[in-house]
Amino acid sequence: MTSNVDEHPGVALRLEGVRRAFENRIVIEGMDLAVDAGEFLAILGPSGCGKSTLLRMTAKLADPDGGKIVAEPAEFRTGFVFQDAHLLPWRTVLDNAALPLELQGVDRDRRYPPARAVLEQVGLHEAESLYPGQLSGGMRMRVSLARALVTEPKLLLLDEPFAALDEITRFHLEVQLRSLWQRLGMTVIFVTHSISEAAFVANRAVVLARRGGRIKLDRRLDLPAERTNDLRADPRLGQEMKHLLAAMEEE
Repeated sequence: MTSNVDEHPGVALRLEGVRRAFENRIVIEGMDLAVDAGEFLAILGPSGCGKSTLLRMTAKLADPDGGKIVAEPAEFRTGFVFQDAHLLPWRTVLDNAALPLELQGVDRDRRYPPARAVLEQVGLHEAESLYPGQLSGGMRMRVSLARALVTEPKLLLLDEPFAALDEITRFHLEVQLRSLWQRLGMTVIFVTHSISEAAFVANRAVVLARRGGRIKLDRRLDLPAERTNDLRADPRLGQEMKHLLAAMEEE
């Protein structure tokens, strides 16, 4: 896998009047949202506000009931990281990372080099022969991230991927994810409940209302491009968190 951003630009997305309902409950109603190519967008909101539904529609795992989602370019690869790593316990770290290529029909000799490359990018090159049961929660999540990156996606979707991890592990993975995005240049949409996490990892944050998927806040985060753990004590991060918290609390 190359690390040249110019060779792997992200995908631009445009949501126009998107609607999604389940039985009699409207989850998202008339949402308009534009995401620039190569952007790192965090989506915040309370449980049940439609964050995960929005992500699934963007990934084409579900269809909107109304409106449309337009992508440029129209054809692109998507990587998806869920809250649970969903690794196959009988497969090694290397075989788990290579699984998307195997499912695409890539032969064994050609799928292992890119799988090893992404494992090295997430710091797991020495763990390729281990099995999921031998890994910590943070390591399993890094394998899941490597698996999502192995096809060189233009769009990376993450649904609360670090929610179940301890704080220190989460801090390390947030820094690592941000660094990977800077090197690879794909578009990232990151769903989270955490105000501090959204402010730290993203360039832009959208806060959704509890009902109907209304956008209460759409904010460009005024923070440095380089994000290290030192930023967590920086008043600028606290100021951005204050804006996000105010929108979350607003009825």
